[in-house]
Amino acid sequence: MNACRIKPPKGLNATGEGACAAGTKHRSPRSPSNKRKFHMSWEEMLRTVEQRVLAYWDGLIAAVPKLGAAIIVLLVTWVVVALVRAFIAKVGSKTRMRQNLIDVLSMLASTGLWLMGMLVALAIVFPTITPGKALTTLGLGSVAIGFAFKDTFENFLAGILILLREPFAINDYVECGDIEGQIEEITIRDTHVRQTDGQLVVVPNHMLFQNPVTVLTNRDFRRTTIICGVAYGENVDDARKVIETAVRRVDTVRDDVRDVQVFAQEFGASSINFEVTWWTGSKPLDIRTSRDQVVAGVKAALDEAGIEIPFPYRTLTFNEPLPVREQGSKLEEAA
Repeated sequence: MNACRIKPPKGLNATGEGACAAGTKHRSPRSPSNKRKFHMSWEEMLRTVEQRVLAYWDGLIAAVPKLGAAIIVLLVTWVVVALVRAFIAKVGSKTRMRQNLIDVLSMLASTGLWLMGMLVALAIVFPTITPGKALTTLGLGSVAIGFAFKDTFENFLAGILILLREPFAINDYVECGDIEGQIEEITIRDTHVRQTDGQLVVVPNHMLFQNPVTVLTNRDFRRTTIICGVAYGENVDDARKVIETAVRRVDTVRDDVRDVQVFAQEFGASSINFEVTWWTGSKPLDIRTSRDQVVAGVKAALDEAGIEIPFPYRTLTFNEPLPVREQGSKLEEAA
């Protein structure tokens, strides 16, 4: 009722009926035309969604045979990969191939077969993508990856070549530049070398492939050499026989492989030097042990035979008496 007591505007009676009527009209619900528009837009939206869902469903139903064929191709690829891996493992075990090389060949074969299978499956599901286009894309990507991972691929290829050529094996002692030690593991990327002081050196495969590598244990035996000198006053032939007999008595000397050799080498500063060579085990520990035993045996044999092993000494000759001697004599007279 308070709303009807306001001052009526122009065109309304004093009782405020017009205002009340206007207020009543303002609070009235939406018109039927707005309801119809709202219902029509909602129905159109539902119809659009339904059409999209049906279109996707029809496309999925139409693609089911293609998806099934692609799945069959992938299953066949999986079976072929398993058979190829088993075949490579069997052949490698019969030919005594390295396990690392067997793993590399299996990986390369599996990668190639899976790549072919995925390309065929992709071409079945998406006919517009031909294997040629896919291979072109992969080729461009491979070039970019090759530039980005040049060192990695270089080590990878060097590792494959090392495993194929087998220039050295596990437990071999090798020397490459400043690196010398025993090979513990050969992988695709690097080779682990345990040095004689116990340190582990991880050497990239391309370094071993491009630089000269000395395989110290390529054979079971190696030649070892020492230099032994006797005094100038000793008989050379007698000294040679004593040294040769002493070397043959050492257990680590393999005179059954190669004969012991003792040659007079040179006239030294204070001795006649003999070059003594013999064969022993090829490992560094075998060589050090044998050299130690040979040196000790030769020293004992020469001492027993009374042959002198001279140490370096010098003889000084003066043409005139030294002033020191004259001063010393004067001091003695004064005392």
